[in-house]
Formats: sequence, structure tokens, C-alpha cells
Amino acid sequence: MSEQQRTIEPLNQGRPRLKQLIIQNFRGIGNHPVTIELDKIVVLVGPNNVGKSSILRAYEVAMSEGSNEAILLQDDFPGGVVHHESLPMIELHTVIQDHAPGARWIHTDSLTQEKVVKERWTWAAPGAPKRQGFDVEKNIWAEDAVPWGAPNVANYNRPKPHRVDAFSDPKVQADVIVKLLSNVIKERVKDVQEEAGESQYKHLLRTIATLRQQVISESIGHIEKIELQVSELLSEVFPGYVVKFDPRAEEEAESDLNLFQKVNNAQLKMGHGENGHLTTLDRQGSGARRTLLWSALRMIAETNVNKGAKKGAKKEAIEGEENRPHVLLLDEPELCLHPNAVREACRVLYDLPNTGNWQVIVTTHSPAFIDVSRDNTTIIRVEQINGHISGTTVFRPERVKLDDEDRSLLKLMNIFDPYVAEFFFGGRCIIVEGDTEYTAFKHIMATKPGIYKDVHIIRARGKATIVSLVKILNHFGSRYSVLHDSDTPTTLRKGKTIKNPAWAHNEKIYAAIQDRPHTSNVRLLASLGNFEKAYFGEEVSSEKPYNAIIHLQHDEQRFEKVEQLLDALLDHSKVPPEGALEWTSIAQLEEMVAVQASKELVAAGTEDTIDEVL
Repeated sequence: MSEQQRTIEPLNQGRPRLKQLIIQNFRGIGNHPVTIELDKIVVLVGPNNVGKSSILRAYEVAMSEGSNEAILLQDDFPGGVVHHESLPMIELHTVIQDHAPGARWIHTDSLTQEKVVKERWTWAAPGAPKRQGFDVEKNIWAEDAVPWGAPNVANYNRPKPHRVDAFSDPKVQADVIVKLLSNVIKERVKDVQEEAGESQYKHLLRTIATLRQQVISESIGHIEKIELQVSELLSEVFPGYVVKFDPRAEEEAESDLNLFQKVNNAQLKMGHGENGHLTTLDRQGSGARRTLLWSALRMIAETNVNKGAKKGAKKEAIEGEENRPHVLLLDEPELCLHPNAVREACRVLYDLPNTGNWQVIVTTHSPAFIDVSRDNTTIIRVEQINGHISGTTVFRPERVKLDDEDRSLLKLMNIFDPYVAEFFFGGRCIIVEGDTEYTAFKHIMATKPGIYKDVHIIRARGKATIVSLVKILNHFGSRYSVLHDSDTPTTLRKGKTIKNPAWAHNEKIYAAIQDRPHTSNVRLLASLGNFEKAYFGEEVSSEKPYNAIIHLQHDEQRFEKVEQLLDALLDHSKVPPEGALEWTSIAQLEEMVAVQASKELVAAGTEDTIDEVL
């Protein structure tokens, strides 16, 4: 790992940072504004075709003011029709540190004390937008001026967007990558050209090909360094892969006085470093190309290499560009990646903001890209309800209030079950304690897929983790259920009666559920004793999930009993089966466990009496 990668710098140290994005009447997003709270990492989840990619595009459009990228077509208007009462609007709130505009534009957040500049872009018709700033002194959107003035200056005071689409033409994507790295190399060999002096340029007119070879030779160290830097980043996702830059200086030398001017004149090859075949990028798979693209962007940003400003640009603008932070807008990073590469890509993306210079916004359909054990992640569910697209923040670390133990448990659970985060994507949620309940419910759901198609069974793998998951689901503010084993207040260990550690977690589960918002409807059920004893009437010491499946496959009454339990967890108005207790205090739970134990003793005594008679 390079020194730059090891350097951790706070994101807000003197650099602007995105705080909030509000989108209205843009593509599939209608009159109901979609508000996106921004963090170091923002993960957008939700069904297909609900506007997640449009959210990425919206920020890119706003940051492209002054170029063709900010021009909207009629198809970008809602329904492809221009209605004056529903015109596209993109609003951006930026936290600023240095290079603040005038005081009239600066709003101080009452909670965080952050200085925030609010801007919005509107389109009255297809074409370029109108930008406005919010005047905090007059409490209106100003018409006479805008923060920071001209677009090219204003853009330097906001994070620079880098968008990587889900699907792009291989040739176009390859050209973008080659152009990025060509610009880097042009800047690094610029000093070589200047040192060559006037005589060298005269000589260049006579022997272009010879000089180009000389420059390549003198620049080989810079080229190899860039190859190594990009290869190191790429290998974090594709181990063993390397990148080679081939300037092809010998081609068309007689008609080209500018080194590396033509993108098509340079090639970037990629493949496995050890005895591997290197091929051009357009022949690589989509996953490799997309990973290389954001690896290249990361390398450029972290080494502070810039293309430079155009002639006549202001000095302060150039300085702003050199220190400008970046936003990676990544659409479905899991596409076309091997499962191992998905995990590595997730790790790399979550670590990227640690450089202090990046924010990341990704859309995903993969639970593997959700890591709630991190403290820098906001998860937003984008969905369409009654024809309206909405964005709901379903996870923000400072609101969920996870402690170190919670993070440790969730991290371990994510390692054991990378699909556990599926519940973030929507649906009806049930938290269960262990593998047996999970397996039993999954079997019933598989037999009746039409009834249970939107149900998520969340396997906690222990009572302690149930508490952590409850904290997260409370943040959703929606309906969910919890099923756990009651266990007993005491247990036998080495012939001695001791307090049962599992019983203490019952109190923690109950306390966590009581901390839910008033909008959240929760049902808490305990299987008296444990799952097998409560619903199958037996104690099982091994192969519990397999044993449950056998019972459900061959015993219709037990199948119906567990199905009744599942239905009661989904519909809180339904009565749970015998063996399940809906409890509202630890005293009630303890009393019912004692009653159940007495019944078992009586039953056992009756059996002994019958045996004696027989």
C-alpha cells in the first residue's frame, strides 16, 4: 500500500463536501421531491427502474453547468413533455470551509454549525439551466447574482463528479480510460519537453520520430510509475493483473508534433502479470474495464495530477482545481464481477473516503455492497409508491447509535452471511435467532412462493446480534417481527445451577424494541424453551436444521403449526400457535417459562407412572 493510501485525512479539512441533494421533475422523478442525505459513502438501494441512476445523473448535470453535459433534452422532462408547472429542478447543499462566497449565501446549520451554501438549477425548456443561490439575508432564491459567480469558478468550489455507468460501449469506455492516463503522462513529460530547449524543438521538426522515441525513453520512469500505481489499485480487486501503457510513438510520427495528442494513437493493455496475455481494453470484460476506470480516477486524484487550466484561466481557479475533492458516482459496481472481486471492490470503495478527498455514491442490487459495521455509510432506499418516487434514509450511523459491540457482531455476521443485508432492499422483515427457524421458514416459503415472495428472514445467529439488528430496523420506522428462544433464567453447568447468560439477552432485546419510534409496529414472540421443543415437542442436540426439514416434509400438523407461526409474525393480528408467547415484560416471560417447565415435569411424571404400571 502506498504512503498516500495510508494517510487518513478528515473529509471536512478545508475542502467542500456534499450535504444534501434534492431532485424534482427530472426523468422518472416527478413533482414529489426526492431528498438524498449525503455522507462519505452513500448506497442507493431499491427495485429496478425507480430512479437510482437518475439521482447519479442529476448531480453530474448540475456540476456540468457551462458545458453540453448540462443541457437537458425533452426526454429528460417528466414523461418527455414540457409542463411549466412541473419543470426540472436540482438543488444542492454544499458544506464549505475555505473560499466561501459572500455572507448572503452562507447558512449556518443550527445542529452541526456547518457553513452551508444552497444552490439550485432549473430548466424552463430543453437546453441549458438557470442557476440560483439562496439568499439567507432575504430568505429567497436570488435573481441578481449567484454564489462564486461564473460556472467554471463555482464548480471548483464543489466536489468534482466522476460517473461510471452500468453499461457503456467498450470502445468509448476504453477511450475514456486511455485519455485520462494520456493526460497524466502529458503533464509529467511536459518538463522533459521544456528542458529540451529551442534547439530540440527545431530538431523535432526535422526528426520527429527520433525525438518522440527519445522523449518516451526519458519518460519511461514516469510511465512505469503510473503503470505500477494503477496496477496496485487494480490488483486489489483483480489480484495479479497489471496495466501497461503503450504510447505507440512510432506510428504517424511524421504528421504529429504533439506527444500523445491522439487518443487512438496510444493503447492501454491489461491482463495477468505472470505469463498472461495482455489485450487492449475494448477486449476486456465489462467488470475489468469499469474497475480499471475508477481505479484510474482514484490514482489521478490521490496523486494530485490534473490536466491543468486553459489559457486565461484565473490563478485561484487553478489552485481550486488542484485541491478540489471528488465524488465517485458508480452505477451497480457489482456488475460482471466474480464474487471474490465483489467483496474486494466493496472494501476498496468503502476505504476510498479515508483519503480525505473522496465521497462515493453507488447504486446497487447486491447486499454484499452494504456494510453497516462502518461508521461512514448512509443507506437510502429509493422506491416508487403510488406512482411517486421517494428516497428514504434507512440507515445513518449516528442515528442508529450502534456501539462497538454492535459493529463487531454485525461485521462477523456479514462475513458469515453476505446476503444478510437483503432487508435493506425492502419487504416484510422477520428476525430469527438461529439456523433452525431460518431453515423452517425458508422451506415453507419455498412451498408457497406466491404468498411469501416479499418476505426477508434475517438470521441473527445469536441473541446478542438480534439487539444490533433491532436498532437498525427501528431506524426504518416500519413493521417487523422478532422470534427468539425464551431459554431459562438458570442453567446447569458442571452439576451446578448458574444464571443463564442467554436469559440476560432477553432483557436487552426487549429494551431495544421499546426504543423504537412510534411509527414502528413490532411483534415480539418467544419460542418457549427453544424452537424444537416449542413446535416439535422434542429436544434436539445436533443437525437441528435438517431435523426441522424432515419434520416439515413428513408431518402435516407440524408444517401447519410452523406456518401458523410464520403467518403470525407477518400479520400481527393473527394468533400465534401454542408454544409461542407474545411477551411484554421480563416478569411475564419468566412466569410463562416456569409454567411451561411445570407442565413438562407433570408430563414426565405421568409417563414415569405409566411405565411403572406397565
